[in-house]
Amino acid sequence: DRGAPHGTRLYQVGGSGTLCAVPRFEPFPALRYATDPLGDVTAPPYDVLSDADVDTLTGRHEHNIVRVDVPRERDGEDRYEQAADLLRTWLAEGILVRDDDPSFTLYRMSFVDAAGAEREIVGVLGALEVVDDDIGDVLPHERVTPKASTDRLDLTRASRVNLSPIWGLSLATGLTRLLTEPGEAVGSVTVDGVTHTVERVTSTERVAAISAMVWSDDVLIADGHHRYAVARRYRDEIRAESGDLGTPAESTLAFVSELVADQLSVEAIHRVYRGIDLPDLLAALEVGFEITPAGPAGPDTLAAMQERDALCLVEPDGTGHWLTPKAGAFDDLRALDGLWLEHLLDGTTAEVTYQHGVHELHTLMTTDDSVTAAVLIRPVGVDEIERTAREGLLMPPKSTFFTPKLLTGLVLRPLY
Repeated sequence: DRGAPHGTRLYQVGGSGTLCAVPRFEPFPALRYATDPLGDVTAPPYDVLSDADVDTLTGRHEHNIVRVDVPRERDGEDRYEQAADLLRTWLAEGILVRDDDPSFTLYRMSFVDAAGAEREIVGVLGALEVVDDDIGDVLPHERVTPKASTDRLDLTRASRVNLSPIWGLSLATGLTRLLTEPGEAVGSVTVDGVTHTVERVTSTERVAAISAMVWSDDVLIADGHHRYAVARRYRDEIRAESGDLGTPAESTLAFVSELVADQLSVEAIHRVYRGIDLPDLLAALEVGFEITPAGPAGPDTLAAMQERDALCLVEPDGTGHWLTPKAGAFDDLRALDGLWLEHLLDGTTAEVTYQHGVHELHTLMTTDDSVTAAVLIRPVGVDEIERTAREGLLMPPKSTFFTPKLLTGLVLRPLY
């Protein structure tokens, strides 16, 4: 390991003599709810919650994790310190309990996908090493839009707990096989048609096998790029304060599953355009697309896009236009709808934001008169996601929407 970042393992690739870094992935003594029903106290990730969602979850149970994960101002006090105080109270009162020994947590999500097929995704919750951008063993898969807010960092500083996991995709073949056998049952909850089940693994042999498997290859960040960046900033702060390279801040809470097609459910995040007139938007897009009438955009439009090999531009009144790629227009670009749109609109006045879901998109456009139009794009395939990882490439921002979303509150990771 000489010359490598702290804790990073180096492997020789074949007979080439090339040394590649891979990330540590380790068990930890988890914080878990002791007796409260998981359906009452867990929540979706903070970054998909509306104010109304937070109200609902806060009212559902006095111990719902959203009271810590999305703290609100009260009585003029610092909301992050209030959240930390509440967390400490729950620990002192036994609402949350800490495992006696380090463990991994198997996390299964069972659901019926958009095509009507029964699916199960299985991954493992553990502590994934926090590495610098240039190390190359924990890889982003898309460019990240900048965020000025320090909300997650302030909450981490105050609480000293990892609340929400990032989602990592392991490039190691065989991880799913290691996770198939059930562990010790911890709990299960069904939310919006998805059954989330967690199981504890403490067997020394099995823990070692899972850890070694993840350590054997790179991990691609599927969801949680900002959380991982916050973990890196927090790690650097702890290093600067303590001079210690062996604290829990060297890792962060992560759900890791194998990068294979039957372990992924990927949807698209559509593009919303402002700051440009519709005729100018259409003119820019017409350079690369044949534009033809599509009728009203609705629930069947996404399936029709796949069949027609086309995108769909939607006006605020719901009128749709097929965007069919012209022969040769994108030969020099990767087969990514978002990249094609970036290419054609570069240099225009178009301002882009992102919205998942056709229904949500229609709601946005009918309530926000600044929107010129939206473009529905197609999901990115698993082959392109793997190519992104293997070749060190980056997709445009918000290229993928991994589903189902991981729940917050099933497992917390202390940073002390």
